[in-house]
Amino acid sequence: MKIGLQIPSFTYPGGTAVIGPRLADIAKTADDAGFASLWVMDHFFQISGVGQPEEPMLEGYSALSFMAACTRRARLGTMVTGVIYRHPGLLVKTVSTLDVLSGGRAYFGIGAAWNEKEALGLGVPFPPLKERFERLEETLQIARQMWAGKVAPFEGKHYHLAETLNSPQPLSQPHPPILIGGMGEKKTLRLVAKYADACNLFMADAELLRQKIDVLKRHCGEVGRNFSEIELTSLGTVNLAAGGMTPAQVIEKCQAMSSLGFQHLIFNMPNVYEIKPLETIGREVIPQVAGL
Repeated sequence: MKIGLQIPSFTYPGGTAVIGPRLADIAKTADDAGFASLWVMDHFFQISGVGQPEEPMLEGYSALSFMAACTRRARLGTMVTGVIYRHPGLLVKTVSTLDVLSGGRAYFGIGAAWNEKEALGLGVPFPPLKERFERLEETLQIARQMWAGKVAPFEGKHYHLAETLNSPQPLSQPHPPILIGGMGEKKTLRLVAKYADACNLFMADAELLRQKIDVLKRHCGEVGRNFSEIELTSLGTVNLAAGGMTPAQVIEKCQAMSSLGFQHLIFNMPNVYEIKPLETIGREVIPQVAGL
């Protein structure tokens, strides 16, 4: 089993001036500790459940590029890019650039987007859900075409590209792993089966996760996809502060998720800026779950 780190908050003691050096410390420590992946959200306002909208939020791909320069091994991705925020041709170029400059370490995390508040706040069109899913599928098709090296027009319902040139191509082969985030059974998991190399499901009770996995297996069968080709990842929270979880409890959680078939758990840690929790996970958890 692999362990990843999601960094959803940049509210650190010391304010804005310390965000850069503290993020560099977090990324480097996690990389050295053996975390397999590093993730940031693709939001522009802080989201409810993490903090208030006005709290600091970095643009995702700029943050990942900064983290790429601070690390050597961990893969880097957004958890996950909202499809409406960037034109797909430019988004594929952005991910390709991250992959090349990081030495082949990019993930392409993407989803249908949901945060209408930040979209309207910054003047980004926020179409209805049905259209957002149509745009998501076309974006996945464009990514596949560009990463296949096919320089040709793309004519979709929403996107029209005259020349899908992408140079340089990513170092990751055949392309950066495509991860689709979300648990919707009718559309999201169908798109996972059809296009993705990985899915991301929120950590939930075992029965619900089994249900989602069964739905994904069914979609794979319908599209002729080998289910075993898809990396099962899950996102949850680990708090190693006083009164929170112990390393042993984190290991138990990893074992339980492994028994469901998950191969890559991604944790956010509310006190990650203290650095010590990362070192604890690296020392007491990652080696213990690597064989799961």
